Amino acid sequence: MRETLDPPYRRSTGLVDVLDRVLDKGLIVAGDIRISLADVELLTIRIRLLVCSIDKAEQIGLDWWRHDPNLTMKARALSAENEALRQQVRQLEEQLHRPATVVKSTAAKARVRAGRSRRS
Repeated sequence: MRETLDPPYRRSTGLVDVLDRVLDKGLIVAGDIRISLADVELLTIRIRLLVCSIDKAEQIGLDWWRHDPNLTMKARALSAENEALRQQVRQLEEQLHRPATVVKSTAAKARVRAGRSRRS
């Protein structure tokens, strides 16, 4: 009976080999779940799962983790810069939609402030 059971070290080696092959070649699982009632589609869930090594993912053109703000500091900095630029665009758009007199008075105030800062 002992001969029919593989020792634990053989099973783990087999598992390591399978995992190595999956990561090297890749494994794709795809499926769709659709819920319909009286031929009216109520819900569709599309599931796509790719399991592979980082090297294999880069070979096939997948590198989303490099730009994900939750995973990299550089992407977080770019995200913060993007938000600051969006805020500036909102402010400029607001200025464009204000009446001309308000814009002129704001510009005049800015010139006065700039003149004061030069004198000090």
